[in-house]
Amino acid sequence: MSTMELIIMGYCARLFATFKQESGPKGGSTITQQLAKNVFLSNEKTLRRKWEEWFIARKIEQTYSKKEILEMYVNRVYFGEGAWGVKKAAETYFGKDVSELTVSESALLAGLIKAPSALSPVRHYKEAIARRNIVLELMKEQGYIDEKTLLRAKQEKIIIQKEKSDPYKGNYPYYVDSLIEEAVNRYHLTQNEVLSGGLRIYTELDPHMQQALEEVYKNDRLFPEGTNGQMVQSGAVLLDPRTGGITALIGGRGEHVFRGFNRATQLKRQPGSTMKPLAVYTPALEQGYSVFAELKDEPFDFNGYRPENYDHMYRGSVSMYEAVIHSLNVPAVWLLDQIGIEKGVDAAKRFGIPLTAADHYLGLALGGLEHGVSPLQMAQAYSVFPNEGMRTEAHIITKIIDREGNEIAKWRPKKVRVTTKEVAQKMTFLLEGVVREGTGQRASIPGRELAGKTGSTQVPIAGVNGVKDQWFVGFTPNLVGAVWLGYDNTDKDHYLQTTSSQTVAVIFREMMEKALEGTPADRFSYPAIKQELPLLKKKEEPKEKNRHEQGKGDWKPKYHPFHEHKHFHEHKQKKWKEKGKHHKHDE
Repeated sequence: MSTMELIIMGYCARLFATFKQESGPKGGSTITQQLAKNVFLSNEKTLRRKWEEWFIARKIEQTYSKKEILEMYVNRVYFGEGAWGVKKAAETYFGKDVSELTVSESALLAGLIKAPSALSPVRHYKEAIARRNIVLELMKEQGYIDEKTLLRAKQEKIIIQKEKSDPYKGNYPYYVDSLIEEAVNRYHLTQNEVLSGGLRIYTELDPHMQQALEEVYKNDRLFPEGTNGQMVQSGAVLLDPRTGGITALIGGRGEHVFRGFNRATQLKRQPGSTMKPLAVYTPALEQGYSVFAELKDEPFDFNGYRPENYDHMYRGSVSMYEAVIHSLNVPAVWLLDQIGIEKGVDAAKRFGIPLTAADHYLGLALGGLEHGVSPLQMAQAYSVFPNEGMRTEAHIITKIIDREGNEIAKWRPKKVRVTTKEVAQKMTFLLEGVVREGTGQRASIPGRELAGKTGSTQVPIAGVNGVKDQWFVGFTPNLVGAVWLGYDNTDKDHYLQTTSSQTVAVIFREMMEKALEGTPADRFSYPAIKQELPLLKKKEEPKEKNRHEQGKGDWKPKYHPFHEHKHFHEHKQKKWKEKGKHHKHDE
């Protein structure tokens, strides 16, 4: 047995006396109970779990000797800085094998067990040394070391290998964090089992796509400069729309904190206009509205709720296509009022968006949610469109094999029919227009068909004209991505001053372009849109004939040749300009 293990076991032997002091699951945990929790149970904090912990601890005591329990404990206990077990702790703090540790180094690690964060030598060196000295004194009292060894150990200078404080630095840390979270919450493993349980965990990770995200997020030039020492933060997710597999994700900018806040999966922010396709336009198409239906765009007062367009202008009426690509607010709210709020609520829930009773109002059209959403939730919702109306639950882990070769967990796809194949195609057509000629033009990738939606929310502080959140959620036929941008804490001094079309759309383009490098450029298919052509012809023919009668040239109807898109979009841009309201791409 190594010096390290002798020192720690000697130190823990003093604690072993507490084993018999507790007769039930109340109070603090004994070493055996901590062992039971780390090896057999999750971190769930319930009375039932406490009883399970207590009974398992008793079974351990009946099965193993005191020495065996202590050995298991020191090989599994947490030492801080992401290090579980003495072997990992020795590597993390000193860059050496546990057998090579000195008495002084061993005593320092033994002292960390009580409070690994508060006594971490990386962050609290003086406190860690003071604790080491206490452990050394206790070891002398117990007869594990003599006076000469005690003095020599106290005088030894401890050198900490600080650069290895993050166990997954440089190895897709946010993806690993999410993997651990999924293993714990979905498959009921403990963090210790995941990190040092000898498991083989198979995932949906695409290393090329993950590396693409990592590179984009290291490029500070793509992100707005922070103010007063606060960094503008961001989170992003990429997933396969058919399998629901999360191929890449990143939860923040700057230094990673092991299992810290993950903005890709744990963020809760209002989605702004990215909610319109989910809560308004999809249910409207389901109710029979055409993608070219005329929507009202004029001042309205819905029982005190007065929505405005971002440019404070009104156009009288616009087609659904125009309303979507230019992200107009008033037509979206008016349309939700026409189809009924409950239709929008039902659709949002089908897309997997969590709502509360407070969200049942017309502001839902503009993403006014009480609690908000994460990039992962938005990516999963938008995966419905390229996946022909189906939503497959997002996941990282595909299977888990234990050290004996047994399959202890396996992903079983969970699919939900959200909308029809035809509606999904129509929404994809509308959202491709956003990227081709609307607010999302800066997200476009030459040679690739891409659809998506910008979104932003305003700073909710009187007198401050700025942006709190920026979003872009989009997809190709085979990959969905979602990006959020903003400050962790928005106040009068910390908010964004650019639009989502100017900033987050560019970040989205960069990450998608890099992620898809070397893959075929697949195309969208719109057979359902052909059904809309007679409606468009009927609407546009009288207008064009009127132009002909006024001597402005022969009438030649311009319909959308869906293999190219060109003539249709040129026609819509011309029509928009003729209204005198052709606005900048903004929200």
